[in-house]
Amino acid sequence: MPTREPSWALYRTFLEVLRSGSLSAAARGLGMTQPTVGRHIDALEADLQCDLFVRTQRGFSPTDAAKRLAPHAEALEASAAALLRSMAGAEDTVTGTVRLTASEIIAVEVLPPILAALSARHPGLAIELVPSNRVEDLLRREADIAVRMARPTQAQLVARRLGEIRLGLYARGDYLARRGRPAGIGALAHHALIGFDHETEFTREVGKAWPWLTQQRFTLRTDSDVAGLAALRAGWGIGVCQHGLARRDPNLVAVLPEVFGHALDVWLVVHENLRRSPACRAVFDALAEGLTRYMAG
Repeated sequence: MPTREPSWALYRTFLEVLRSGSLSAAARGLGMTQPTVGRHIDALEADLQCDLFVRTQRGFSPTDAAKRLAPHAEALEASAAALLRSMAGAEDTVTGTVRLTASEIIAVEVLPPILAALSARHPGLAIELVPSNRVEDLLRREADIAVRMARPTQAQLVARRLGEIRLGLYARGDYLARRGRPAGIGALAHHALIGFDHETEFTREVGKAWPWLTQQRFTLRTDSDVAGLAALRAGWGIGVCQHGLARRDPNLVAVLPEVFGHALDVWLVVHENLRRSPACRAVFDALAEGLTRYMAG
């Protein structure tokens, strides 16, 4: 059993050694001396009563105990970073840093003009934008605000439903002129289809409604929504696209709109401890307004 509670500084040093693999590299990353980094590791091992690294000629190799400790130390790191961001925006003026996560396609195609206008209004505000289709953990403060396509269930999170994003099948007009416009679902078998590489909860839901839309039918398989949209715009074939994005591109034409249609709920989520932060509130309000406008357009 640990003899006492180690300080955060020791965990911070532990993570740097774990990531860099040596005392010297960790010392450079932390702006410390190598002996100080070594003393931190020794102190943490003494407090936890276990060996965290095996010292070799090639550097420091983590033990099983270090691997078990790593996710907990990373959670502390994330909480400390969120605390600093929260305190940086604690004044009434909108300053500091807000970490925002959204799906790839939303982060790349929809949010930039919203965030650019917000930055122009509040030059003291910095945004950390995390494009990710993985559900970032707001409870562990991996992000301060999230744009999600499903309602969160954790009680500590404050969520607002903004509306829904409509999806449809689209292709470039010149592709359809070359290959012909499909007259029905069966005709899609003779077309180049753009789709997913690995199944997700979303693709399984789509599959329930349209069982013909299977991975085996796709001539381009990618889990990147951005790559799929780029292929669609390049005229690769037929793929799923948000109506709002398709409206921006006069080259894209709806395919079988009477057959294929899907909607994604859009939720804006923030941790309850941050919703009164002026910086988080400014970002939250700007996103709510901008995304609602995008969905209505």
